Amino acid sequence: MGQGKSGMNQKLNVLRAGVLGANDGIVSTAGIVIGVAGATTNTMTLVISGLAGLVSGALSMGGGEYVSVSTQKDTEKAVVAAEEAELKDDYEGEINELAKIYEKNGLSEELSRKVAIELMSKDALGAHAAAELGVNPADLVNPWHAAFSSMISFAIGAILPFLFIVLMPISVRVIFTVIAVLLALALTGFVSAKLGGAASRPAIARNVIVGALTMTITYTVGHLL
Repeated sequence: MGQGKSGMNQKLNVLRAGVLGANDGIVSTAGIVIGVAGATTNTMTLVISGLAGLVSGALSMGGGEYVSVSTQKDTEKAVVAAEEAELKDDYEGEINELAKIYEKNGLSEELSRKVAIELMSKDALGAHAAAELGVNPADLVNPWHAAFSSMISFAIGAILPFLFIVLMPISVRVIFTVIAVLLALALTGFVSAKLGGAASRPAIARNVIVGALTMTITYTVGHLL
């Protein structure tokens, strides 16, 4: 159970980073190219600004996710090491502690102790880490997985507004880019809500409103400049 839960948490962590990366890629790149489009119709200028935003944003997202998940991994390693030390110092006390956890979860006192002894005889550290910490010592979170997922998904999300703004005819490029971005944000809002088990409508509304405000503000600033 501990291994399954930890593995699922890691998969959800990577998926979450991917969805957030795509969402940020869409919003930030759309903000850049729409802002530049408000200032100029020069396609090469849009290409350069869009590519610069895509590359810098992807690297920033990947680096930020790596640092964040690395910190989480360091914390997990520290608590696992502390638990290992406690097992060496007071094995019997740790049996009682684990039994109390199962007892609080609804098992009888006698069965709780039997389960604790049985699990600890096979893998004492794994049993305690799973029950107390929700961590599998053999399958800690991987910062590289989250970083690459975030970086690649940011780039994928950023490609959408970039392609629309540079490939569409000048007369309709802004409006078509705005429509495509809002539809994409509605999709990422829906997916993120489903991954988190939350209601989809508020997530979609938040995403669409933030995206619309971002593009409106950046276009206005670009147009005024």
